[in-house]
Amino acid sequence: MDETGAGKGDDEDDRNVAKVMGFSNFGRKSAMKFDVEKMFERTRRTAQEYSNKLSAEKAVNDGSVGERGNESSEEDEDSDDLIGPPVPPGHNFSSSGGQAVPVSKHRGTGVSDEDTDGDNDGSDDEDDEENEFEKRYPVSHEVTLEHGLKPVSALALDPAGARLVSGSYDYDVRYWDFAGMDSSLRSFRTVAPCGTHSILSLQYSISGDSILVASGSAQARVLDREGRQVAECPKGWQYIADMTNTEGHIAMVNCACWNPKVKDEFLTCSNDGTLRTWCAHEKKMQLQVIKSRDKHGRRIGLTTCAFSRDAKFIAGANADGDLQIWKSAGPFVRPSLQVQGAHTKGTETSCICFAHGNNNLISRGGDDTLKLWDARAFRRPVSTAVGLSNLFPMTECGFSPDEKLIVTGTSLRKGEDGGGKLVFFDRELNKTYQFTASDQSSVIRCLWHPKLNQLITGCANGKMKVFFSPKRSTRGAKLCVTKQKKRSSAIDDIPLNAPVITPHALPLFRETRPQSLKRKREKDRLDPVKSKKPQPPVGKQGAGGRVTTGSSLASYVRKMTAVSEVKDEDPREALLKYSEFTSENPYWVSPAYKSTQPKPVYQEEKDSDEEDE
Repeated sequence: MDETGAGKGDDEDDRNVAKVMGFSNFGRKSAMKFDVEKMFERTRRTAQEYSNKLSAEKAVNDGSVGERGNESSEEDEDSDDLIGPPVPPGHNFSSSGGQAVPVSKHRGTGVSDEDTDGDNDGSDDEDDEENEFEKRYPVSHEVTLEHGLKPVSALALDPAGARLVSGSYDYDVRYWDFAGMDSSLRSFRTVAPCGTHSILSLQYSISGDSILVASGSAQARVLDREGRQVAECPKGWQYIADMTNTEGHIAMVNCACWNPKVKDEFLTCSNDGTLRTWCAHEKKMQLQVIKSRDKHGRRIGLTTCAFSRDAKFIAGANADGDLQIWKSAGPFVRPSLQVQGAHTKGTETSCICFAHGNNNLISRGGDDTLKLWDARAFRRPVSTAVGLSNLFPMTECGFSPDEKLIVTGTSLRKGEDGGGKLVFFDRELNKTYQFTASDQSSVIRCLWHPKLNQLITGCANGKMKVFFSPKRSTRGAKLCVTKQKKRSSAIDDIPLNAPVITPHALPLFRETRPQSLKRKREKDRLDPVKSKKPQPPVGKQGAGGRVTTGSSLASYVRKMTAVSEVKDEDPREALLKYSEFTSENPYWVSPAYKSTQPKPVYQEEKDSDEEDE
């Protein structure tokens, strides 16, 4: 008993010490105990309250507040059986009980699992069709950007979709920032990187920090995001017959594109019959030279080129309408795949685009066709779409972000009414939808950005159209449409009639600053005294004390000075009149030679009779 009492005393002392010091379980360790039943009951009540709240909100939205108010007592009794997480918002409760019944909507048909009224069916059908249309074609709204007056021949969006660059036949490249623009829709920078050469192709690199520019010159250029030139391809020596021995192109570059896997590598094609790969940040930029040949083995120019999505293949189209594909790893002596006469000879194939998987590709020809090809059976096209007018050598085609649709633009021929159209096809080139994208003008470029889900077109009238859906599209043109135009500051509106003079602007307080020698010479040049500028002739009005009427100094001197006027007389007579005077009074020549000169002896004259004898 004593030991037990001593043990209890120790426990009480420990509890007292723990109470004083603020510790629990002082001197020993014990496991935490949980009341599972209370926790489960608390969770059940929380879920029950949240489910009732959602069901009440749903009833208010459906207009059945009064009906559900009468049955609130029954729901309270039946809600005790609901255990677990809250019911999702997409579910509804029937008025007969507490069981959840999901309402499913079939897109395109408008038929639900339950029988509904005819009006509700019609509205659901229209809503479903509208949602399905906006999901496939984000073209419900549009914004117009004005580049200039000449055709927009090049478009490019960075991978993030924040900036747009456009190029035109007017030699300018304009930069557009969707986040920085307001509703005025103005570009923030304009550069002319290629002088007086039209811009034919623009493309952002995979990192978005560089822009590849191809123009009418033989040199492609690389710009940074601010428009400064980073690199320029060298020009080749045009007097060398073998194009592999030149350092660059010798004719106009028609197309240029970045390698989708290697950051600084890009591809160009030219009228000199070669495709060349380059590295932007190497001293010797040229990497490989690929020569294109026609069916007779002669050199022929290339109109467009493209990398596959995984950069394993390089495709090009020549002026004969042939399609040629090489492996990017080589060899480049002959193309791995080739189709002769893929498009009509003499027309310019404007675009080639690969799909993911490298099995399918599409080509846009100058013969008004769009063709789908399968690399596994490359001799004939899988399908062909005709009647798509193409008047520009850079008319574009491409896939949608999910690659279920194919889109391209059409040109407007002279004398036709309407405008350029955007035409959509499925993967079998069956036309699914088309609409007029530009009134009285052609559609040249079309760009479908995967992140923004927006379509951007470049037209022949110098304008760009951005098509988007308010529900399905993100950022891009939606950022700048809602912004108001920037207002002018209040200071600009205040009229300043009187001149404002600051103390330090007066000559008394002005400090002399050392001028450079060049500025000093320019200033002295304007001073007529220091530059010793001669006086200009007097015009109709006098200047500087000089008059135009009356006598001048020269005329006064002529009057006061005796000037002998030369009369009109014979010079021989003028000399002979002094002959007698000189013979009587010799002065210069005769006295000097008088003593030494022989006497002249003249021949005597004979009569004419003596001469006859």
